[in-house]
Amino acid sequence: MSKLFYTLLILCVLPGALLAQIKISGRVTSPKKQPLVGVNVYIKGSYDGATTAKDGSYSFTTDVTGEAILVASLATMGSIEVKVELNAPSLEQNIVLKETMNELKMVTISSGAFEASDTKKNTVLKPLDIVTTGGANADIVAALKTLPGAQQVGEKEGLFVRGGTGYETQTFIDGMLVRNPFYSGMPDFATRGRFSPFLFKGTTFSSGGYSALYGQGLSSALILETIDLPDQSSSSVNLSSIGFGGAYSHLAKDKKSSYGVEANYMNLTPYFKLVPQVNEPSTYPSGLNTTANFRVKTSKSGMLKFYGAYSRNAFGFKINSLQYPGALEAFDLNNNNAYGNLTYRERINENWKLDMGLSYSYNIDKIKMDTLTKDIPTVNIRSTQALTQYRTVITRNFGHSALRFGAEYQFDQEKMRYNVYDLNYNDHYGAGFAEGDIYFTPRLVARLGARYEYSSIIKAANIAPRAYLAYRTGVKGQVSVSYGTFYQKPEQQYIRLNHDLGYMRATHYIAAYQYISTQHVFRTELFYKKYNDLLKTTPTLNTSGTGYAKGVEFYWRDKKTIKNGDYWISYSYLDTKRDYLNYPFQVQPDFAANHTASFVYKQYFPKMKTYLGATYTFATGRPYYNPTRPESEFMKDRTKSYNTVGFNANYITNIRKAFTVFVFTVTNALGTDQVYGYRYSNDALRRAAVGPMAPRFFFVGMFMSFGIDRSKEVIENN
Repeated sequence: MSKLFYTLLILCVLPGALLAQIKISGRVTSPKKQPLVGVNVYIKGSYDGATTAKDGSYSFTTDVTGEAILVASLATMGSIEVKVELNAPSLEQNIVLKETMNELKMVTISSGAFEASDTKKNTVLKPLDIVTTGGANADIVAALKTLPGAQQVGEKEGLFVRGGTGYETQTFIDGMLVRNPFYSGMPDFATRGRFSPFLFKGTTFSSGGYSALYGQGLSSALILETIDLPDQSSSSVNLSSIGFGGAYSHLAKDKKSSYGVEANYMNLTPYFKLVPQVNEPSTYPSGLNTTANFRVKTSKSGMLKFYGAYSRNAFGFKINSLQYPGALEAFDLNNNNAYGNLTYRERINENWKLDMGLSYSYNIDKIKMDTLTKDIPTVNIRSTQALTQYRTVITRNFGHSALRFGAEYQFDQEKMRYNVYDLNYNDHYGAGFAEGDIYFTPRLVARLGARYEYSSIIKAANIAPRAYLAYRTGVKGQVSVSYGTFYQKPEQQYIRLNHDLGYMRATHYIAAYQYISTQHVFRTELFYKKYNDLLKTTPTLNTSGTGYAKGVEFYWRDKKTIKNGDYWISYSYLDTKRDYLNYPFQVQPDFAANHTASFVYKQYFPKMKTYLGATYTFATGRPYYNPTRPESEFMKDRTKSYNTVGFNANYITNIRKAFTVFVFTVTNALGTDQVYGYRYSNDALRRAAVGPMAPRFFFVGMFMSFGIDRSKEVIENN
């Protein structure tokens, strides 16, 4: 009886169950109607689904009825949800799957820009790269000179990029302009940058075509972003061949705020007595450098940051006088510099973001020039610069696309006393800017922007358009083109003499290809830069100069081929001429070499906990002015080619609870004779080569950190 009952029950229920099974079928295609294979199609919230065949077709059955969500998903393109009604025996549903924004696949905006970061994976350099680059001595700019676009200029401070002077590259910290990013220079002697690479979580070196958010740089922008909260409290001490110092950083228990202080004293008297210099010091280099910071999380996405620095430095040397044979000329410099930067950022909601900044910098150079043993009047110069800046940027997100707009104001005070003469001026500078990133597809992005600027001292305004377009050729490769117009005020020493000067102008055209993976980087760029309204000093002070720069650059980095090894190769070809300053016509300027190349190699030995590195840099000879030649042969002479090899060795260990690094570096290790140019006497009968202060520079140091261990960072960097 029971068997008969269950049999009858199954026969009654089975037709209803079969009737409830609904067949769903169709095809999945791209917007161009190409079939997509391997797409997962399923009913949301159920296990019913199928995978598309080669022709994009799919078919499956489900017992879900009524309103449902049909999902089509493909890892390389994203997913789409379609609302369907399941109230018939079958449903045919064709689906068009569009490529969605995937940050791993999205094209990036990077024309002319090399990024260095400790958070992004696919970057060109990291802070540890900068520190371990042979011969760079942990100087950001010295390490960046191993990248394409940068020139090897050793007698002047600054970053000389693609036919531009050092003045034409501007430095920004958290969006704010840094007026004096380098220690004050001396005649024919370059100085290093003021900032440590470990201060920054992000570094962008743009060799051209940079964002409309930044201005007043004809050639390049070095954009630095300070770290947020540290991972933990720590302290450090250091002792080296040039001085000593220490630092302390405190992270609050709730990890919502921190503060830090650092001080370093430098005195090269022992070093200069041990390692003879080409020129006799009149004042041995010494200085005190201090920094302070605090950071406060004001909300889940808000951050208030302050960074301040103060330095006091002195240096002087004597050289044989070209004008007065047998006499000595002495040059002494005392510098005081202060910089403060207060920034606030807040994500107001999912679509709106606010960035605000206030900065102040103050710099005093006291310069004394004297011709010893001759009755020649002493020259005393006191130059004072003070810059106050305020800046606001508002960002509106539209998915992955974004619109940024804002304004900035600068108040610039320039004072100079030349013996008893005063040359002073104030400038009110204002700018407004807007820029949009438009993602048409994950493969295609455009950036369009413009910048308006006005300067009260030269009584002129300008509008600078910028445009960028990039297309992703694959997961790791992309091509891009960019265009931009860039303006800059003439240097301060010229504006002091003539307030009627106009803006200098440069127009950039760039085409680039890049391939970036976690282990390899390849970049190549073609560029053309047109100069107009450059500064001229003859026959009168004016802005009528012209020029151009064009060339091609290559960069290759490989962290895979050699185990625990890392190397990069860069090459730049530069064809540039300009008619500026006292040039009689367009010629190749004295700071530009036609060919520049660098090879950087680093090897990590895990068992020995040792990092060894070497850097070789080459540049063809640069033009120099020879007054014995006729004007028609102006700048026809060339210096010898530039060749230098730098080494560094870092030994990593722990002394009790302190993470300790012993450092040894040497620049120009082979002692190659370096000639940057020549100085001539007024009668052109005598000349002297311009070169470094010493054939080599050695550095030995010990750095101890308490509470922070960078061993993992060293291992991950390899």
